[in-house]
Amino acid sequence: NVNVHPSPSGGPAKGGIRYHQDVNINEVKALAAWMTFKSAVVDIPFGGGKGGIRVDPSSLSIHELRRLTRRYTSMIAPIIGPQQDIPAPDVGTNPTVMGWIMDTYSMLNGHCIPGVVTGKPLELGGAVGRKEATGRGVMFTVHNLIHALDLDISSCTAAIQGFGNVGSTTARLLHESGVRISDVSGGVYCEDGLPITEMLEFCKCGALLKEYASENSSVAFLTNEQLLALPVTFLIPAALENQINRTNLETIRARYIVEAANGPVSMEADAVLHDKGILIVPDILANAGGVVVSYFEWVQ
Repeated sequence: NVNVHPSPSGGPAKGGIRYHQDVNINEVKALAAWMTFKSAVVDIPFGGGKGGIRVDPSSLSIHELRRLTRRYTSMIAPIIGPQQDIPAPDVGTNPTVMGWIMDTYSMLNGHCIPGVVTGKPLELGGAVGRKEATGRGVMFTVHNLIHALDLDISSCTAAIQGFGNVGSTTARLLHESGVRISDVSGGVYCEDGLPITEMLEFCKCGALLKEYASENSSVAFLTNEQLLALPVTFLIPAALENQINRTNLETIRARYIVEAANGPVSMEADAVLHDKGILIVPDILANAGGVVVSYFEWVQ
Protein backbone atom coordinates (compact mmCIF):
# COMPACT_ATOMS: atom_id res chain seq x y z
CA ASN A 1 0.00 0.00 0.00
CA VAL A 2 1.61 3.28 -1.14
CA ASN A 3 0.93 6.85 -0.07
CA VAL A 4 2.40 9.46 -2.44
CA HIS A 5 2.65 13.20 -1.84
CA PRO A 6 -0.18 14.33 0.44
CA SER A 7 -2.32 17.19 -0.81
CA PRO A 8 -1.35 20.82 -0.08
CA SER A 9 -4.32 21.04 2.30
CA GLY A 10 -2.89 18.21 4.40
CA GLY A 11 -5.76 15.89 3.53
CA PRO A 12 -5.46 12.08 3.67
CA ALA A 13 -4.25 9.94 0.78
CA LYS A 14 -6.91 8.44 -1.47
CA GLY A 15 -6.88 5.58 -3.96
CA GLY A 16 -8.09 2.10 -4.77
CA ILE A 17 -6.94 -1.38 -3.83
CA ARG A 18 -6.28 -3.63 -6.81
CA TYR A 19 -6.45 -7.44 -6.84
CA HIS A 20 -4.79 -8.60 -10.06
CA GLN A 21 -2.27 -11.25 -11.06
CA ASP A 22 0.05 -8.67 -12.66
CA VAL A 23 0.17 -6.09 -9.85
CA ASN A 24 3.69 -4.93 -8.96
CA ILE A 25 5.21 -2.23 -6.76
CA ASN A 26 6.06 0.14 -9.62
CA GLU A 27 2.49 -0.03 -10.92
CA VAL A 28 1.14 0.75 -7.45
CA LYS A 29 3.52 3.72 -7.09
CA ALA A 30 2.47 5.07 -10.48
CA LEU A 31 -1.22 4.67 -9.67
CA ALA A 32 -0.73 6.47 -6.36
CA ALA A 33 0.97 9.37 -8.16
CA TRP A 34 -1.91 9.51 -10.67
CA MET A 35 -4.34 9.78 -7.75
CA THR A 36 -2.39 12.78 -6.44
CA PHE A 37 -2.79 14.60 -9.74
CA LYS A 38 -6.41 13.49 -10.15
CA SER A 39 -7.46 14.88 -6.77
CA ALA A 40 -5.77 18.17 -7.64
CA VAL A 41 -7.52 18.38 -11.03
CA VAL A 42 -10.99 18.03 -9.45
CA ASP A 43 -10.00 20.17 -6.42
CA ILE A 44 -10.71 17.79 -3.56
CA PRO A 45 -8.53 17.71 -0.41
CA PHE A 46 -6.84 14.35 -0.91
CA GLY A 47 -3.35 13.21 -1.70
CA GLY A 48 -2.67 10.03 -3.66
CA GLY A 49 -2.59 6.47 -2.41
CA LYS A 50 -2.88 3.00 -3.87
CA GLY A 51 -2.70 -0.61 -2.76
CA GLY A 52 -2.54 -3.99 -4.39
CA ILE A 53 -2.31 -7.73 -3.97
CA ARG A 54 -0.84 -9.91 -6.73
CA VAL A 55 -3.61 -12.48 -7.04
CA ASP A 56 -6.18 -13.62 -9.57
CA PRO A 57 -9.43 -13.03 -7.63
CA SER A 58 -11.44 -15.14 -10.10
CA SER A 59 -9.48 -18.20 -8.97
CA LEU A 60 -10.46 -17.78 -5.29
CA SER A 61 -13.63 -18.74 -3.47
CA ILE A 62 -15.60 -16.08 -1.63
CA HIS A 63 -14.22 -17.42 1.67
CA GLU A 64 -10.63 -17.23 0.42
CA LEU A 65 -11.17 -13.65 -0.79
CA ARG A 66 -12.59 -12.66 2.58
CA ARG A 67 -9.70 -14.22 4.50
CA LEU A 68 -7.17 -12.62 2.14
CA THR A 69 -8.80 -9.21 2.56
CA ARG A 70 -9.01 -9.41 6.34
CA ARG A 71 -5.35 -10.44 6.64
CA TYR A 72 -4.27 -7.67 4.26
CA THR A 73 -6.30 -5.13 6.24
CA SER A 74 -4.71 -6.27 9.51
CA MET A 75 -1.25 -5.79 8.00
CA ILE A 76 -1.88 -2.28 6.61
CA ALA A 77 -4.08 -1.10 9.50
CA PRO A 78 -1.31 1.14 10.98
CA ILE A 79 -1.03 3.16 7.74
CA ILE A 80 -4.71 3.58 6.78
CA GLY A 81 -7.49 5.54 8.44
CA PRO A 82 -10.13 8.25 7.80
CA GLN A 83 -7.55 11.02 8.28
CA GLN A 84 -4.55 9.16 6.90
CA ASP A 85 -5.19 6.90 3.88
CA ILE A 86 -8.64 5.92 2.60
CA PRO A 87 -8.81 2.91 0.25
CA ALA A 88 -11.54 2.33 -2.35
CA PRO A 89 -12.42 -0.32 -4.96
CA ASP A 90 -10.26 -0.80 -8.05
CA VAL A 91 -9.65 -3.61 -10.54
CA GLY A 92 -10.61 -6.91 -8.92
CA THR A 93 -12.27 -5.40 -5.85
CA ASN A 94 -15.83 -4.22 -5.13
CA PRO A 95 -18.16 -2.91 -2.40
CA THR A 96 -18.16 -6.31 -0.65
CA VAL A 97 -14.37 -6.19 -0.30
CA MET A 98 -14.61 -2.63 1.05
CA GLY A 99 -17.13 -3.87 3.63
CA TRP A 100 -14.68 -6.52 4.81
CA ILE A 101 -11.94 -3.91 5.13
CA MET A 102 -14.16 -1.57 7.11
CA ASP A 103 -15.31 -4.38 9.40
CA THR A 104 -11.77 -5.62 10.05
CA TYR A 105 -10.38 -2.14 10.67
CA SER A 106 -13.30 -1.35 12.98
CA MET A 107 -12.77 -4.58 14.95
CA LEU A 108 -9.10 -3.70 15.44
CA ASN A 109 -10.08 -0.27 16.80
CA GLY A 110 -13.01 -1.40 18.91
CA HIS A 111 -15.72 0.72 17.29
CA CYS A 112 -17.32 1.30 13.88
CA ILE A 113 -15.21 3.47 11.54
CA PRO A 114 -17.08 3.78 8.22
CA GLY A 115 -14.77 6.55 6.96
CA VAL A 116 -11.77 4.23 6.57
CA VAL A 117 -12.87 3.19 3.06
CA THR A 118 -15.22 4.43 0.37
CA GLY A 119 -17.15 2.45 -2.21
CA LYS A 120 -18.86 0.52 0.60
CA PRO A 121 -22.25 -1.20 0.30
CA LEU A 122 -25.13 1.20 0.99
CA GLU A 123 -26.00 -0.73 4.16
CA LEU A 124 -22.57 0.15 5.60
CA GLY A 125 -22.64 3.85 4.80
CA GLY A 126 -21.91 3.79 1.09
CA ALA A 127 -23.01 6.53 -1.28
CA VAL A 128 -25.76 6.13 -3.86
CA GLY A 129 -24.17 6.15 -7.32
CA ARG A 130 -20.61 5.45 -6.18
CA LYS A 131 -20.33 2.19 -8.15
CA GLU A 132 -21.34 3.94 -11.40
CA ALA A 133 -19.50 7.20 -10.65
CA THR A 134 -16.33 6.57 -12.67
CA GLY A 135 -18.22 5.51 -15.79
CA ARG A 136 -20.66 8.39 -15.35
CA GLY A 137 -17.72 10.79 -15.16
CA VAL A 138 -16.38 9.37 -18.43
CA MET A 139 -19.81 9.96 -20.00
CA PHE A 140 -19.83 13.58 -18.81
CA THR A 141 -16.32 14.03 -20.20
CA VAL A 142 -17.38 12.73 -23.63
CA HIS A 143 -20.42 15.01 -23.59
CA ASN A 144 -18.28 18.00 -22.64
CA LEU A 145 -15.94 17.17 -25.51
CA ILE A 146 -18.86 16.89 -27.95
CA HIS A 147 -20.13 20.29 -26.79
CA ALA A 148 -16.70 21.96 -26.90
CA LEU A 149 -16.00 20.68 -30.42
CA ASP A 150 -19.59 21.34 -31.60
CA LEU A 151 -20.07 17.76 -32.79
CA ASP A 152 -23.39 16.19 -33.75
CA ILE A 153 -24.01 13.55 -31.09
CA SER A 154 -26.18 11.47 -33.42
CA SER A 155 -23.23 10.98 -35.77
CA CYS A 156 -20.74 10.10 -33.01
CA THR A 157 -19.55 6.54 -32.50
CA ALA A 158 -17.48 5.03 -29.70
CA ALA A 159 -15.37 1.92 -29.20
CA ILE A 160 -14.94 0.91 -25.56
CA GLN A 161 -12.23 -1.50 -24.46
CA GLY A 162 -13.30 -3.24 -21.29
CA PHE A 163 -16.76 -4.26 -20.04
CA GLY A 164 -16.14 -4.21 -16.31
CA ASN A 165 -17.67 -1.65 -13.96
CA VAL A 166 -16.27 1.42 -15.74
CA GLY A 167 -16.59 0.20 -19.34
CA SER A 168 -20.11 -1.19 -18.97
CA THR A 169 -21.42 1.91 -17.19
CA THR A 170 -19.84 4.18 -19.80
CA ALA A 171 -21.34 2.07 -22.59
CA ARG A 172 -24.81 2.14 -21.07
CA LEU A 173 -24.85 5.89 -20.41
CA LEU A 174 -23.41 6.87 -23.79
CA HIS A 175 -25.83 4.47 -25.51
CA GLU A 176 -28.76 6.07 -23.66
CA SER A 177 -27.60 9.55 -24.67
CA GLY A 178 -27.48 8.73 -28.37
CA VAL A 179 -23.84 7.77 -29.03
CA ARG A 180 -23.63 4.58 -31.14
CA ILE A 181 -21.42 2.03 -29.42
CA SER A 182 -19.67 0.13 -32.18
CA ASP A 183 -17.55 -2.12 -30.04
CA VAL A 184 -17.08 -3.17 -26.44
CA SER A 185 -14.35 -5.26 -24.87
CA GLY A 186 -12.25 -7.91 -26.43
CA GLY A 187 -14.04 -8.12 -29.71
CA VAL A 188 -17.83 -7.73 -29.85
CA TYR A 189 -18.80 -5.66 -32.87
CA CYS A 190 -21.94 -4.51 -34.66
CA GLU A 191 -21.74 -1.91 -37.41
CA ASP A 192 -25.20 -0.51 -36.62
CA GLY A 193 -24.54 -0.24 -32.88
CA LEU A 194 -24.53 -2.82 -30.12
CA PRO A 195 -27.62 -3.66 -27.99
CA ILE A 196 -26.00 -2.48 -24.75
CA THR A 197 -29.00 -3.13 -22.48
CA GLU A 198 -29.27 -6.71 -23.72
CA MET A 199 -25.52 -7.24 -23.28
CA LEU A 200 -25.57 -5.91 -19.71
CA GLU A 201 -28.38 -8.29 -18.84
CA PHE A 202 -26.48 -11.21 -20.39
CA CYS A 203 -23.26 -10.43 -18.50
CA LYS A 204 -24.64 -9.44 -15.10
CA CYS A 205 -24.15 -12.94 -13.64
CA GLY A 206 -20.57 -13.28 -14.82
CA ALA A 207 -21.04 -14.43 -18.43
CA LEU A 208 -18.42 -13.28 -20.95
CA LEU A 209 -19.01 -11.13 -24.01
CA LYS A 210 -17.34 -13.82 -26.10
CA GLU A 211 -20.16 -16.14 -25.05
CA TYR A 212 -22.69 -13.46 -26.00
CA ALA A 213 -21.13 -13.18 -29.46
CA SER A 214 -21.29 -16.94 -29.98
CA GLU A 215 -25.04 -16.92 -29.26
CA ASN A 216 -25.96 -13.85 -31.33
CA SER A 217 -25.41 -13.85 -35.07
CA SER A 218 -25.98 -10.07 -35.26
CA VAL A 219 -22.60 -9.36 -33.68
CA ALA A 220 -19.10 -10.31 -34.81
CA PHE A 221 -16.01 -11.20 -32.79
CA LEU A 222 -12.89 -9.04 -33.07
CA THR A 223 -9.43 -9.29 -31.59
CA ASN A 224 -8.26 -6.67 -29.13
CA GLU A 225 -5.99 -5.20 -31.83
CA GLN A 226 -8.93 -4.85 -34.23
CA LEU A 227 -10.98 -3.21 -31.51
CA LEU A 228 -8.39 -0.51 -30.88
CA ALA A 229 -8.04 0.15 -34.61
CA LEU A 230 -11.72 0.88 -35.30
CA PRO A 231 -12.40 4.18 -37.17
CA VAL A 232 -14.67 5.70 -34.49
CA THR A 233 -15.18 9.19 -33.11
CA PHE A 234 -14.18 8.20 -29.57
CA LEU A 235 -11.87 5.39 -28.51
CA ILE A 236 -12.40 4.77 -24.79
CA PRO A 237 -9.86 2.35 -23.27
CA ALA A 238 -11.43 1.23 -19.98
CA ALA A 239 -9.31 -1.81 -19.12
CA LEU A 240 -5.69 -1.67 -17.90
CA GLU A 241 -2.67 0.56 -18.50
CA ASN A 242 -0.42 0.65 -21.60
CA GLN A 243 -3.02 -0.83 -23.95
CA ILE A 244 -2.10 1.69 -26.66
CA ASN A 245 1.67 1.47 -27.10
CA ARG A 246 4.53 1.40 -29.61
CA THR A 247 3.33 -1.90 -31.10
CA ASN A 248 -0.13 -0.68 -32.14
CA LEU A 249 -0.13 3.13 -32.11
CA GLU A 250 0.13 3.37 -35.92
CA THR A 251 -3.15 1.46 -36.25
CA ILE A 252 -5.20 3.95 -34.18
CA ARG A 253 -7.87 5.59 -36.33
CA ALA A 254 -10.13 7.19 -33.71
CA ARG A 255 -10.44 10.98 -33.76
CA TYR A 256 -10.38 11.31 -29.98
CA ILE A 257 -9.17 9.09 -27.13
CA VAL A 258 -10.80 9.36 -23.71
CA GLU A 259 -8.77 7.56 -21.04
CA ALA A 260 -11.28 5.76 -18.83
CA ALA A 261 -8.61 3.42 -17.45
CA ASN A 262 -5.50 4.62 -15.62
CA GLY A 263 -2.61 5.15 -18.03
CA PRO A 264 -4.00 3.21 -21.02
CA VAL A 265 -1.81 5.17 -23.47
CA SER A 266 1.95 4.74 -23.02
CA MET A 267 4.19 7.81 -22.90
CA GLU A 268 5.71 7.01 -26.29
CA ALA A 269 2.31 6.50 -27.90
CA ASP A 270 0.95 9.66 -26.30
CA ALA A 271 3.61 11.81 -27.97
CA VAL A 272 3.18 10.20 -31.39
CA LEU A 273 -0.62 10.40 -31.31
CA HIS A 274 -0.42 14.06 -30.28
CA ASP A 275 1.78 14.78 -33.29
CA LYS A 276 -0.78 13.00 -35.51
CA GLY A 277 -3.49 15.36 -34.25
CA ILE A 278 -5.42 12.80 -32.18
CA LEU A 279 -6.73 14.56 -29.08
CA ILE A 280 -6.32 12.59 -25.84
CA VAL A 281 -8.37 13.41 -22.74
CA PRO A 282 -6.16 12.25 -19.84
CA ASP A 283 -7.25 9.80 -17.20
CA ILE A 284 -6.76 12.27 -14.34
CA LEU A 285 -9.73 14.19 -15.72
CA ALA A 286 -11.76 11.60 -17.63
CA ASN A 287 -12.08 9.00 -14.85
CA ALA A 288 -12.12 11.33 -11.83
CA GLY A 289 -15.84 10.76 -11.18
CA GLY A 290 -15.06 7.88 -8.84
CA VAL A 291 -12.83 9.86 -6.48
CA VAL A 292 -15.26 12.79 -6.50
CA VAL A 293 -18.13 10.61 -5.26
CA SER A 294 -15.72 8.86 -2.88
CA TYR A 295 -15.06 12.30 -1.40
CA PHE A 296 -18.81 12.81 -0.92
CA GLU A 297 -19.05 9.42 0.77
CA TRP A 298 -16.10 10.18 3.05
CA VAL A 299 -17.61 13.53 4.08
CA GLN A 300 -20.94 11.80 4.66
